[in-house]
Amino acid sequence: MKLSDLTSPAQLRDCSQEELKELAQEIRMGIIRTVSQNGGHLASNLGVVELTLALHRAFDCPRDRLIFDVGHQCYAHKMITGRYGQFATLRQMDGLSGFPRRDESEYDAFGAGHASTAISAAVGMARARDLMGENYKVAAIVGDGALTGGMCYEALNDAGSRKTPMMVVLNDNGMSISRNVGALSGQLTRLRVSRGWLGMKRAVSDALRKVPAAGKILHRGFLHIKNGVRNILVRDKFFTSLGFRYFGPIDGHDLEGMEMVFRRLRDMQEPVVVHVVTRKGAGFVDAEEKPEKYHGVSPFQLENGLLRGQGGRSLGKTAGEYLTKLARDHQDICVITAAMTDSAGFGSFAKAYPERLFDVGIAEEHAVTTAAGMAAGGMRPFVAIYETFLQRGYDQIVEDVCLQKLPVCFLMDRAGLGGEDGPTHHGVFGVSMLRHIPNLIVLSPRCEKELESMLDFCLSCDQPVAIRYPRAIEGDLPEYQGDFQLARWEKICDGSQGAILASSGILSECMKAVAALKKEGLDLALYNASSLTPLDENCLIQLHREGKSVFTVEEHILAGGFGSAVAEFSARWGLNPPRLMLGLHRRFVAHGARGSLLRAQGLDETGITEAIKKAVKK
Repeated sequence: MKLSDLTSPAQLRDCSQEELKELAQEIRMGIIRTVSQNGGHLASNLGVVELTLALHRAFDCPRDRLIFDVGHQCYAHKMITGRYGQFATLRQMDGLSGFPRRDESEYDAFGAGHASTAISAAVGMARARDLMGENYKVAAIVGDGALTGGMCYEALNDAGSRKTPMMVVLNDNGMSISRNVGALSGQLTRLRVSRGWLGMKRAVSDALRKVPAAGKILHRGFLHIKNGVRNILVRDKFFTSLGFRYFGPIDGHDLEGMEMVFRRLRDMQEPVVVHVVTRKGAGFVDAEEKPEKYHGVSPFQLENGLLRGQGGRSLGKTAGEYLTKLARDHQDICVITAAMTDSAGFGSFAKAYPERLFDVGIAEEHAVTTAAGMAAGGMRPFVAIYETFLQRGYDQIVEDVCLQKLPVCFLMDRAGLGGEDGPTHHGVFGVSMLRHIPNLIVLSPRCEKELESMLDFCLSCDQPVAIRYPRAIEGDLPEYQGDFQLARWEKICDGSQGAILASSGILSECMKAVAALKKEGLDLALYNASSLTPLDENCLIQLHREGKSVFTVEEHILAGGFGSAVAEFSARWGLNPPRLMLGLHRRFVAHGARGSLLRAQGLDETGITEAIKKAVKK
């Protein structure tokens, strides 16, 4: 059977083991080919091909529910659930999402994008099943990196204490986005025992199968007694103490063995953990050797694995390198990341000052309060985190940092539209989430130099600061000349009839719109509104006195955003409100290339130009 012939995972049950091996190879090649063109999560998806096939052979989906944590491991699942023909559109606008989406397929039982949610969702789904008198199976497929998140333990404890019938498949590849940290990683290593255990099991299985006539009978007998042998070698207390029955470790590339285990355990009327050991990047040598590099990748060349890269220089890397430089003279500087040290740009800091970089795992709430504790102890902590991931630490930002006015700096990477990763990664709620919190300063740099100047400012500021910046700055703007000053906006270009106020990544589109509008006879200034909280009140008052119209543009949700802040200030002091506020409306934005998304949202040069022209005519 070919992938192109596969319209339902039920067809997999008619395949021989040899056909399944061929399908696994075809799936891997399809993943590699598409990710090389579109970018995406490569190593994690290559590692779970056999696991996904075994799950769909053992479970009856979509009646049974498979819930993928994060979604970094769902590509094979998508390809065998009727979406192979669309797979070339992965992460493209109007194409397949790179994550599970309930509105995309009935086989995607629960949406994902952030880690550590699958077990909680599975507990809820299993309880809904029981309360409604239905009879389907529920399994959560969770990477070992996700188990560094505290939400997993809340769910495990709850499910175990109530003995909720469900399965947790622990995909253990010893690697999350950054190398796994903490006591749990060591526990899984002990549970895994060694590759020797898996190698011994595989060698014995292969030898028994080759015994003439009695081979299959002997092999079945071995499978019956191997769990007893495992219990001698592997002593699990971690999951059993939480009320789960533990089974494993199982070779995550032994399709037949996994299927047998899943079939036997799926009907158990209690919560079970199946510990599966996989190899991240399996089938692609570069990804096997450097799984962290090939976790989330931009398009790359198939022939040599070289990444084609992204436009613009990473502002996260700028922050990491500049703080590494500052840390030489500032012994109180420390950095906290949540399982994304390299992705957030702090690999250089970790190498130079390993004792001052703390990767706490996928535990954003813990990261924020740890930073608060370090600040209370006299350190200057910088929390490097993606904007959408920081949403998980909101209460800690309010109660533990801002209420106590502690000098913690939040470095919020990936602000603005997150491109192909889609709505779970669009950093478009940060201003609304933060600007109303007392004691918190919110900033947004337009370039590397301004970001560095803001970092200098943070070291002299005795209150919390959040710096929002996009993945990279693209487009041409005049070189930044000044030193950052709080509540002072930089005038990028002058204009006699009005002013566009914008910040960070959207400034380049505004600059092009200003040039286009000048050709139409509308002369507008452009201001870099780098201080979002507090605003440059003097600038707003001066623009009002001069009778100039104000237009705000933001790559952010309009409700509660920068434009709203300007409108609120204007209303409070009797100033003319903004003539136009451009931004994102109250709906989730799909995935796609950032340029395409800006066009679709009316935030590219043409959209900004036409909207301002219409507003002026009105």
